[in-house]
Amino acid sequence: MKSTLSLEQYVDGIKKQNRAILAKAITLIESSLKEHQLLARELIREILPLTGNAQRIGISGTPGVGKSTFIEHFGMKSIEQGHTLAVLAIDPTSQLTGGSILGDKTRMQKLSAHADAFIRPSSNGDSLGGVAAKTFEVMLLCDAFGFDRIFIESVGVGQSEIALSNICDFFILLMQPGSGDELQGIKRGILEVSDLVIVNKADGDNLPQAKIAKHDYENALSVLKAKSSWPPKVLLCSSLEKTGFEAIEETIQEYYSKYFQIDFRHKKIKVWLKEIMIQQFKTKILKSKKIEDQIDKIILSSEDMLTDIDRLYERLVHD
Repeated sequence: MKSTLSLEQYVDGIKKQNRAILAKAITLIESSLKEHQLLARELIREILPLTGNAQRIGISGTPGVGKSTFIEHFGMKSIEQGHTLAVLAIDPTSQLTGGSILGDKTRMQKLSAHADAFIRPSSNGDSLGGVAAKTFEVMLLCDAFGFDRIFIESVGVGQSEIALSNICDFFILLMQPGSGDELQGIKRGILEVSDLVIVNKADGDNLPQAKIAKHDYENALSVLKAKSSWPPKVLLCSSLEKTGFEAIEETIQEYYSKYFQIDFRHKKIKVWLKEIMIQQFKTKILKSKKIEDQIDKIILSSEDMLTDIDRLYERLVHD
């Protein structure tokens, strides 16, 4: 990618809600080229004062739970209620080829065609657990642009959900009817960070199982989050029959009106800034020929590799 826009053009385009500029700005943020990263840093610095107005909602769930269909329907409901919506769909990237499966946009045809929606598939690169390292900054761009609701969809169920909950205001976990089997298969930490658990596909022959699953999740959450000031809810939903969405919207509005405080985002900003430091340190290590040579020397001649690698780390930290 060759950046042909100046900082002023990017900032002006964001302020004027130019979607072509927004798309280019996101590509700039995601670029790994040093010159782009420097410009991206300046862009984020300029647009930060424009942020803080959007609801930042993370959405994840088990494979096959129907995340894209759910987001399509709930996104359209959000727009009908007057929201402008950005959807950041974080796609899996092959660690061998670096290729992304950017299929979410094609699975959200109504939403992607709507004037009040913006869908941006994004590769997760090599970041831990499926949430892109730059996702927070892309979210800030969409917030500054003027979208008042942002969905961030992550892949799989695992560490990506913990990372996603650290940058969102409200975290939704989608589950399928399956009750005990589903509950046994999900990690405790993911339930602990969930603000709302939705049992999707609660229709037809699945409905009895969905009701049992709802009860099981309610019991689990009552133990895991007994001291939480926000009591997470478990709701039934059917994207097929388009039922349950009103209760989901009511729960989100209750969260923002009764529980959410803007100070909560201090923690999110801290996570973002730490991530910047981690990425910078990681880049320094991976791209340094001097460090590479020192590691080779330790491997070939050290009598105590672990002690010597600790010493090398200490020198790097204090450089």
